Amino acid sequence: MQGFGWKRALLLVALVSTFGAFAATAQASSSASAYKVGVVYSRTGVLAAYGAEYIEGLRLGLLYATHGTNMVDGHPVQLNLQDTAADPATGVSEAKTLIGQGYKIIVGPVSSAVALQVAPLADQNHILFISGPAASDAITGINRYTFRSGRQSYQDVLAANSYLQGAGRKVVVFAQDYAFGQGNYAAVKAVLGGKGHTVTSILVPLTANDFTPFAQQVVQAKPDLLFVAWAGSTTAAMWQALQQQGVFKSTTVTTGLANRDTWQSYGPASDSIKFLCHYIPDGPSKKNKVNNWLIAKMKQRGQIPDLFTPDGFNAALMLVHALHKAGGDDVEKMISSLEGWKFLGPKGNMYIRPQDHALNQPMFQVALVKGSNGKYAAKVLKAIAPARVAPPITPFK
Repeated sequence: MQGFGWKRALLLVALVSTFGAFAATAQASSSASAYKVGVVYSRTGVLAAYGAEYIEGLRLGLLYATHGTNMVDGHPVQLNLQDTAADPATGVSEAKTLIGQGYKIIVGPVSSAVALQVAPLADQNHILFISGPAASDAITGINRYTFRSGRQSYQDVLAANSYLQGAGRKVVVFAQDYAFGQGNYAAVKAVLGGKGHTVTSILVPLTANDFTPFAQQVVQAKPDLLFVAWAGSTTAAMWQALQQQGVFKSTTVTTGLANRDTWQSYGPASDSIKFLCHYIPDGPSKKNKVNNWLIAKMKQRGQIPDLFTPDGFNAALMLVHALHKAGGDDVEKMISSLEGWKFLGPKGNMYIRPQDHALNQPMFQVALVKGSNGKYAAKVLKAIAPARVAPPITPFK
């Protein structure tokens, strides 16, 4: 009996030790198991519609890339969503809070003004920053910690370039007076100005509600081409002012086709506008399995992918790739894994240029066509290869 008790005691001690070690390991694993991702985006404010598209794409992209688990190599990916309302000061405050809480990854600004303020924080604090739909060219090459999951203004301008015929033309950029509009003006001046055209701008305050005086300035300027760069909830009112002042009768107008909610807002001018497009579901190849999955998944919910859904989707693909290849959230390893990465996104073939982290991607030329129901729908005219709209290399500062 004594021998039996002695052996039983040893067994009990071994079991307790093993259980204790397992519990300690499990506790440590549990406390460090999640990969935390801070998301600073426009849930409210003038760019709220774009923020909603981005978040939808981000969530669906995570589902796709993780085969429905939202986990990378056994680690759950947790998103902490913070609303910037497109305000740079708010975006900086939220980013600083996330960094202070130990977040090594921040994604999502819809506003260029926000992204341009968050990017330096990524450099200073050595975190991975993946900007979202923010299109300012200044984001590319700003520092090696900053990437982008969407297109940039230069790519828009190159897509629109084919609409301008002849040489020595007068081009006016009609845009909102903040980072996005200013960036578009700079890009148009660099691209079209470099081809011998004269480029000027009419920049409208972001707070403006009456656009008639600005539309009158366009008529007085008598441009050969009006390049419109606009975003947000005032889009319909802006187009109405241009129509009322007869802008479409006097000049060729080109612009990026905005999200689906705006397609009916161009009115009679719809047939006259030369549209370039970041994304519509019918644009990519029918063989694109990523886009096909996205369309089918959203159709199950009674939804359709919109303009900036791919930007969120791409960010998710980049996150999962970086975490997997780095074997965790080591920032330097994640950066190395993303530089030079080629992948298939909803739009088509994407390439992260290692020299400045530009995201080379296709663009589209489209037209709005009125259907038998009286509603306008987008028709793809041409897919533009990534090489034709690749921005110039801007090495890190």
